[in-house]
Amino acid sequence: TADGTVTITGRKKDLIIRGGENISAREIEEALERHSSVREAAISRATTAAGGSAMPAIRAEFGPQYIRADGALERERMRAQVFADPLARQRLEAIVHPLVAQETERQTQAALAAGHHCLVYDVPLLAESERWRGRVDKVLVVDCKPETQVQRVMARSGLSEAEVRGIMAAQTSREKRLAMADWVILNEGLSLEELRQQVMALPLG
Repeated sequence: TADGTVTITGRKKDLIIRGGENISAREIEEALERHSSVREAAISRATTAAGGSAMPAIRAEFGPQYIRADGALERERMRAQVFADPLARQRLEAIVHPLVAQETERQTQAALAAGHHCLVYDVPLLAESERWRGRVDKVLVVDCKPETQVQRVMARSGLSEAEVRGIMAAQTSREKRLAMADWVILNEGLSLEELRQQVMALPLG
């Protein structure tokens, strides 16, 4: 999520949305509905849903106590584990990330084959990943103040303030995310319509 003039690489024009825990990426995508979107966050959740492609390996690696009765990942238990133990986080990422990358590439190729020339990616952990910046033309970061981020996540997830701040502390800093941006939209006090208007004003062609 960034600023500047969008360039074209080969057959496609790519834009990343970096919203993570602080904004409504879905509303951004709806504003860009004329373009094809690939939601990496949704892909990741699907791998750990009931019947998800990551679940057999997660059960084998972490044990049945991390699996809900319906076969989905026990997210709260796993969240506590990976934020307490960096090695556990690496073990989980080694399972999930390759599956997410495979499905992201499949959706990308399907969109290109369908004739889309601008692809919009919703990538929650853009700054933490080494593979994205070189693959896209522009990055849009939808930013907000840390205090706003904490309140929004608490309202949406039911997590405590301490839990939210712990998650934020384990992620790349706000400063680093902003440094990666070509465009920045400050989502403070904006209505969804005002946010939509700012997104529609981006020079995507």
